[in-house]
This record gives sequence, C-alpha cells and structure tokens, in this order.
Amino acid sequence: MGSKNDVVVIGYARTAFDKFGGVCKDLPSSQLGKLVISELVNRVKIAAAEIDDVNLGLCMFGEAVTQTDIIARQALLHAGLSDETLSNNIDRACCSSTTALQQSMKNLKLGEANVSIAMGVDNMSRVALYVPPEYRWNGSRLGDVKLVDMLFNFGVPGFGVLAVDAGEVALENGVSRQEQDEWAVRSQDRYAQADEKGFIKGEIFPIEIPQGKKNPPVIFEKDANPRPGITLEKLAQLPTIYNSPTMTAGNSPGLGTGASGVITTTRGKADSLGIKPLATIVDVVSIATKPRDIAVAPAVAIKKALCKTGLSLQDLSVIEINEAFAAMPLVSTKILGDGDKALTNKIREISNVDGGAIAVGHPVGASGLRITMHAIEVLRRNGGGTGIATICGGLAQGDAVVIKVEG
Repeated sequence: MGSKNDVVVIGYARTAFDKFGGVCKDLPSSQLGKLVISELVNRVKIAAAEIDDVNLGLCMFGEAVTQTDIIARQALLHAGLSDETLSNNIDRACCSSTTALQQSMKNLKLGEANVSIAMGVDNMSRVALYVPPEYRWNGSRLGDVKLVDMLFNFGVPGFGVLAVDAGEVALENGVSRQEQDEWAVRSQDRYAQADEKGFIKGEIFPIEIPQGKKNPPVIFEKDANPRPGITLEKLAQLPTIYNSPTMTAGNSPGLGTGASGVITTTRGKADSLGIKPLATIVDVVSIATKPRDIAVAPAVAIKKALCKTGLSLQDLSVIEINEAFAAMPLVSTKILGDGDKALTNKIREISNVDGGAIAVGHPVGASGLRITMHAIEVLRRNGGGTGIATICGGLAQGDAVVIKVEG
C-alpha cells in the first residue's frame, strides 16, 4: 500500500486544448486557471479550505503581463479558495507545470502543505505584441514604432531558434525528416483512435465560451488541433519552418490555449479525507543540458529519474514524451535505446500510445501536466504499473515525472 508520507494524486482535470486564434482566444490565463481549480475541487469533492497552496506554471508572460501577472493568486481567488491560500508562479518554459508539481511535492514532503494544487496554463493567442523598452526613453525620435511579436521564430535572443536546433540535432542523431513525418502521422492516427474509444474524455471538462448577449455560449469540450486522416504524402509536401532542416507545420504541434491541473496530498491525508488516490508520484526530477540540445533533454531527464528511483527501462509500461516537435520522442527514444534497434523500437511501442502534442496541441505552460495525467489514465486502464512523463523546455531544460498506479 505504500507509506502514509507518499505523495499521491487525488484528482486531475484539464480544459480541451484550443488552436491558435480559436474560440478560447479571448480567455485570460487567470480565468482558465480559475476554471481548472474549480473543476478540481468539484471532482474531488474537497472543501476549498483544505487547499493550502497553488503552484502554477506559465511560460507566456507576454500574456500574463496584460493581467498584471500573479496569475496563480488571481486564479485561486476567482475560484473561491481561501484568502490565506498561498500561491507561486513558475516559469521553466515548457517544463513549468511539471516543475509546479515538483514544488507541490516538496511542500507536501516538508510539511509546508497538506493539500496542494499544481497546474499549468497558457493562452498563446493572447500574447501581446509589444513596443521594445528603448522606445520609452526615445519618445522624441522621429519615425514609426515597430511592434515585436515574441511568438515569431520562437527562440531566445542570443541563442538558436528552437525548430532549427531540434531539426539539426535530429539529423545529427540519424533521425530523418521522413521519420519525423511518420511519427506525426502516428500521433494523429493514435489520437483519433483513442478519442473514438473515449480514452481522452476522462481528462477534459467542458467550459462555456460567451458569444455576446444575442448568441448562446459555445461549449468547448474537444481538443481543436487534431487533423485526422493526414497522410505521409501530404506531410512530405510541406515546406520547413524557420529555416529548420526538418521541422514543418505538420510534424510540429500547433500553438494553442489550455490549462491543466492536479490535486496532490499525502497518502495519510487522503486516508483521513476518505479519498482513494489515483496515482503515486514517485518523484519529479529536473535537468538542464547544452542549450542547443533540446531534443535530447527528455532522454537525459528519464535517465536521471531512473537512476534516482532505482528503476530501469524494463520497469516502465508507459512513457509520455511531449511532442514539442516529432524530433523529441524520436531522438530521445533512440538515445535511451543506446544503439540497440530492437530496444529502441520497444521503447517507442510504449511511448505516446494515444498520440501526443502534434495532435493535441502545445499550450506550453499546460503540456507537462497534460502528459502526466494522460500517463495516469493509460496506467489505470491497463490495470496499473509504473510510467514516466517527460518534457523538454527552452534552452534544453527537462523534467521527468515518475508515476505508479496500483493494480
């Protein structure tokens, strides 16, 4: 049964993930966060007063600044949690929500919290165009003011563009453009099959999107990004993006909007509340490596997680690797296979079994906990086991969440 001090998940939920410029384009991240917190409290049937803190991962601070930041604090207050509930905003790029889970785990282990919410949110459709700060001090200059779009090229000044880095590293590891297109087709096909079987709906709760006084609200409850029926032939015709050698709009996820969250506590506290845990969080580990090696980061994170927990690849029945690009699962599984083609294929067979971000979309702050809860979903339907959810983040950071579900 485990120790009373084990950190366990007692509830999880997410919004459907919307496409860039979709029906959720006007929903601020604080509102999305509020909706997830409210849904978690309702699903678990826990008193709001029991929630001690909210750790929220968010990457797009160009959107948060339009709400004066402190998104976690705003979200929990709008959701009706206690004024005394603590909050924390975390930016570790795409790793932000898994790092929020790591913070919740630490707080529970240290006795700083008894019940903690970890979540992630981003609305990439609301990221503001901005005027560079030097114009504040050069207002008397003649000439037009140029707006900057921080979503364009999606890289970090002084370093590379993510799509270029990932594509080059993929080729260096012997992963071709065709293999990446094949993985993209797999992702779309696997997601479509899982959705048809009802394997996705357990994570998602519907939200209402107002459409003005004269029209009824839109009920948004299905991921908007999937492109069922896409073929390898169609993907092969697409041009690459941002001068990447391999990345296209077809083997990359779409920019998007969404929020995801989990409620965590200790096994002892769950017992006292009369709540049956859904999964045990064995550990959450973080890594960082050479800034260019973002496609390698998931493998590095998995290796560290296995070493720290004493587990082996053979102990895992489920692996979720966020598809920031198709290169990430392909490069990382090849590294984990260590030159053994049969082992690499075996690892890939248990990876992203229901598709991934190429189909679902990638609202960056929310994706880490999406793959975490989906790993739990897969383990539960398979009768239990141990799994890992891993995600890379900008400038080659990485997180890995080790999960166990009792059979």
